[in-house]
Amino acid sequence: MLDAFWVTIRLTFWSAIGATVWGTILAGMRVSPVPVLRFFGTWYVNLFRNTPLTLIIVFCSVGLYQNLGIHFTSESSPTFIRDNGFWLSVLGFVLYTSAFVCESLRSGINTVPIGQAEAARSLGLGFRQTLTLVVLPQAFRSVIAPLGSVLIALVKNTTIASAIGVAEAALLMKEMIENESDQLFSVFGIFAIGFMILTLPIGFAFGYASKKLAVKR
Repeated sequence: MLDAFWVTIRLTFWSAIGATVWGTILAGMRVSPVPVLRFFGTWYVNLFRNTPLTLIIVFCSVGLYQNLGIHFTSESSPTFIRDNGFWLSVLGFVLYTSAFVCESLRSGINTVPIGQAEAARSLGLGFRQTLTLVVLPQAFRSVIAPLGSVLIALVKNTTIASAIGVAEAALLMKEMIENESDQLFSVFGIFAIGFMILTLPIGFAFGYASKKLAVKR
């Protein structure tokens, strides 16, 4: 059981890093002065926010690996199927979650007074410098709590990795329920407590950080 929850934690960790990086880039595209970048950012967010996560995860396995032969680990590895399924799941979570990170950050960007961006431009800073040095640091501080909610949702969404056989907590729970149907409520209760242990500290930590690091207007 601990191994299954460890897989859940690893899925969350790597997916959160990837989604934060890609979501930040997408947010920059959404507010970019370049029409093509704005169009791509808007198209991406609308597409992935309205596509079921299960469909994305299955596509990463069936479409990318089985049909296109794309894989992230050596096929000669004895744990190839397990490891490749893990990283395909991470890719799916990154593609999906980054759209929500992007929108959270974009709302934070909108809270930054436009005068600060204008002042940065008057000092000779370009769009990229203004965004990374002036706007984004304040935007992140403004949306710590929403980003915490996105992370909590990601923890719970990792259960969908079981759709392609990743041995995380939800898949183990399903197997235990099938094998020990007379212990249905006990098994469900144990896994529910396990996910509470993972998500509650995240909520408390991000709630505390949002108050501590809030931008004073």
